Amino acid sequence: MRDLDGGWPSSDGVAVFNRVYLEVTEEVARRVGTGGFQDPVAAGTLGVLFARRYFAAVDAAAAGRPVPACWRPLFQLRRHPGVRPLQFALAGINAHIGHDLALSVVAACQALACEPAALEGDYDRIGEILGGMEERVREELMPGPDVLDVADPLTHLAGSWSLEAARDGAWGAARVLWGLRGLPEVAEEFAERLDAGVGLVGRCLLTPLGRGE
Repeated sequence: MRDLDGGWPSSDGVAVFNRVYLEVTEEVARRVGTGGFQDPVAAGTLGVLFARRYFAAVDAAAAGRPVPACWRPLFQLRRHPGVRPLQFALAGINAHIGHDLALSVVAACQALACEPAALEGDYDRIGEILGGMEERVREELMPGPDVLDVADPLTHLAGSWSLEAARDGAWGAARVLWGLRGLPEVAEEFAERLDAGVGLVGRCLLTPLGRGE
């Protein structure tokens, strides 16, 4: 993530998300190292599988290959001058949490030979870290009170998306996918529809609002 950050302009929408994700990853790694998780191996496995999905999207975009629907709006609009930094950050978080996290939980359970319930405690701990980071992102990337008022479209757009709701949805989707593992065709269709739905939310989050003052 550090290498990626150095290769993109700071205003690039994917770079905005990458900086946020780097902070989250560093905090998760710090807590794994200090015993902040119930099962450090399981938490580490989930974190690695989770990150790989983001890197796969980056690699696909760089190679000109299609990226998952959940990531497509961010990569397509990453240089749009009318999209604000907070929108880029939230769109990336939406894609990674709403879609990638659910599939990563299932992959981690398969790798660790465990049920999703075995990961729930550490899943919630990661959620607490994400919640704290989201607050910081909103504070850092929202315009100051001198230029922001209740009528500002960014205020309404940012308030329309909830990390907690996205995390809850991802956990529910992971449990459904786990339950469908004996029905691969149904599971694949469910995952594709999840991907498309999360991408639709991302497209809305990236509605151009014009340049900030």
